[in-house]
Amino acid sequence: MKSHQLRDYLGLPLSAQGPSSERTEGEIDLHILSKVQAQYPGVSIDTEVVEPSAEQISKYKELVAKTSNLENIKFTWHKETSSEYQNRMMEKKELQKWDFIHMIQMLYYVKDIPGTLKFFHSLLATGAKILITLVSGTSGWDKLWKKYRSHLPRDDLCQCVTSSDLMQMLDKLGIKYECYDLLSTMDISDCFIDGNENGDLLWDFLTETWNFTTTAPPDLKAEIMKDLQEPEFSVKKEGKVLFNNSLSFIVVEA
Repeated sequence: MKSHQLRDYLGLPLSAQGPSSERTEGEIDLHILSKVQAQYPGVSIDTEVVEPSAEQISKYKELVAKTSNLENIKFTWHKETSSEYQNRMMEKKELQKWDFIHMIQMLYYVKDIPGTLKFFHSLLATGAKILITLVSGTSGWDKLWKKYRSHLPRDDLCQCVTSSDLMQMLDKLGIKYECYDLLSTMDISDCFIDGNENGDLLWDFLTETWNFTTTAPPDLKAEIMKDLQEPEFSVKKEGKVLFNNSLSFIVVEA
């Protein structure tokens, strides 16, 4: 690498974990940065973090403060959404170019996904990449959202978008990419135990509905419960119901 400086844009928020897991703010980002450091030892790295939540930024900063070997990394923090960042950057006469941009499980929270993809693609330097992760179009999420989204409460916070949707958008934009799937499952066995606290949280997570088990029409819950045990949604193994939680990693080229 000829340049003595690597510019790295980190798009947030980080991936939301299942209801029984802890959020790990910044861990994925720092893991990626460690790989970049190993590839380019001694090279200074400029990193910009965009995150609308002050709490998330604070936790990320705490993690950075107690992590060693970050001396050559400069962090710049922006408390704003990706669209706010985009609007602010567009007001500048000269846009900053980046060597690497990542969007880990964050495009669900973007209203204009094609516009966002087009903008950030325009920020890539020669030979640069964007790494995007989303739930796979072959996952149980895709089937769950397509069949039941119209029957569940809607909000403006989160979009039901999978890698299949994203690839269609990239194709229309004429942007080159490669897609890799990571097979993954999530144990949802507790969903089928009445009164199970973890099961109730899983229902809220799967349906994106607060207190789903106590507010949903019984026939709707029964239909979803039946479907979740079908092969197109889950597999049964050793007495457990494992939901197809597969992810896609999409690498976008400059």
